[in-house]
Amino acid sequence: MAEAIVRLVDISKVYGSGETHVYALRSLNLEIHRGEYCAIVGASGSGKSTLMNVIGCLDRPSTGQYYLDTEEVAQLTDSALAYTRNRKIGFIFQQFHLLPQLTALENVVLPMIYANVPPRERQTRAREALEKVGLGKRLHNRPNQLSGGQQQRVAIARAIVNTPVLLLADEPTGALDSQTTQEILNIFRDLHQQGMTITVVTHEKEVADQAQRVIHVKDGEVIRDEFNTLLCPA
Repeated sequence: MAEAIVRLVDISKVYGSGETHVYALRSLNLEIHRGEYCAIVGASGSGKSTLMNVIGCLDRPSTGQYYLDTEEVAQLTDSALAYTRNRKIGFIFQQFHLLPQLTALENVVLPMIYANVPPRERQTRAREALEKVGLGKRLHNRPNQLSGGQQQRVAIARAIVNTPVLLLADEPTGALDSQTTQEILNIFRDLHQQGMTITVVTHEKEVADQAQRVIHVKDGEVIRDEFNTLLCPA
């Protein structure tokens, strides 16, 4: 089996204290391996969003160990955690989070500035990423000149431009119609076939059905972990 990109060991996340404390995650154990395409599903309040935030280094667990690409990250300083997050994780969100005053190309360049990529290389890599998602002719359009699906494509290009070890998508098709949803899922499929490790947090069955593996979360625990035999390699 491929090495674990994500390894969570007895992870708990508690909000509040004393009699008012609430467990969002309860002694959760999970591994996601290099090259996998996973979906994390669960009802509202199940803990799936907290789990995504912990995996994405956006939040720290209260207890337990988290190894990202073999590095123990739960106890890193804020600056070290931010550096690891920028270097190793590509994020895609439901609302795109593009900067409106920047062009598609400039939005994709942005994470490379924080990663100290040389200016000339930034332009080359940003163009390649946009071409990979089918926006090679929209480099200089601003977000308000693009459809919702095109904006999400820009967001995907921005997420992959630093060649992260993990692509993490939070309800990536929640703001899109069914046809555009399938176009975005086709991009995920292509990226996965190229070797990228992808984890999608979703409540949409049609999105989860595209993944090799579906992880069901309820009350802060993994209650079912199943593989799609039609999509998994033999």
